[in-house]
Amino acid sequence: MGKSTLLNALVGERLSIISAKAQTTRHRILGIINGDDYQIVFSDTPGFINQPAYKLQVSMNDFVLEAFEDGDVLLLVTDKYQTEEDQIHLIQLVEKSKVPVFVLINKIDLYKQEDAQKLVDDWQKKLPNAKVLPISAEVKFGIDELKTALAAAMPESPAYYEKDMLTDRNMRFLVSEMVREKIFLQYQKEIPYSCEVFVEQYKESEDIDRIRCLIFVERESQKAIIIGNKGEAIKKVGIEARKAIEAFTNKKVHLELFVKVKDKWRNDETALKNFGYNE
Repeated sequence: MGKSTLLNALVGERLSIISAKAQTTRHRILGIINGDDYQIVFSDTPGFINQPAYKLQVSMNDFVLEAFEDGDVLLLVTDKYQTEEDQIHLIQLVEKSKVPVFVLINKIDLYKQEDAQKLVDDWQKKLPNAKVLPISAEVKFGIDELKTALAAAMPESPAYYEKDMLTDRNMRFLVSEMVREKIFLQYQKEIPYSCEVFVEQYKESEDIDRIRCLIFVERESQKAIIIGNKGEAIKKVGIEARKAIEAFTNKKVHLELFVKVKDKWRNDETALKNFGYNE
């Protein structure tokens, strides 16, 4: 649907990881933008999973429900590829909401004009009290108009964060997400979903940051796939992740990746808590 691409476009930095695979986002990530007279805090959540198969997915759904509870404005991001069945639970939650709702029809640059208008009309019928806006997070169409509309809809309040903050997350978390993104981009089928990345060491210095990450998988066979023939697969992940980290930090980075097996970690409450879920 492009929620993470939208957050990055709004904030102007690559805070949330992006891939074409479903359920890439696992945590609730805040992105902060500041205007001359406003501050907007965006919450990028996982997509809602109608039938969770793991405790991890239950935790991901909890992040979504938390956002419904404390949001001043709700943004429902959709596109022509999403069926009503995919989003029925979210639609039901939105219908019960007492705060302003924006339905953002994403990827509008890929639509024919008549198809776009039909989708706008359909959503306006489904949620008559919502403001329906066509956007494209990828090419940044409608982003400035969205910021203006959101600023007008926000309740008056003191700023929650310092003006120079982009997110509430620290570099360890952002690094783990950058590594995980490269795993999603490089591997297929179940492998990316079976992986979790933990930053074991992050040593900063003036010239170079030295980082060691552990990639957890559930089975030895998955470990072998992650490493690849003669270590070529994990080497490629490391190179691409290092480039992304250096682009974000504007510093040289020495990145080490190690793979460990943690049996059934997606259903292990202790492991999930250690990885930042179930907090």
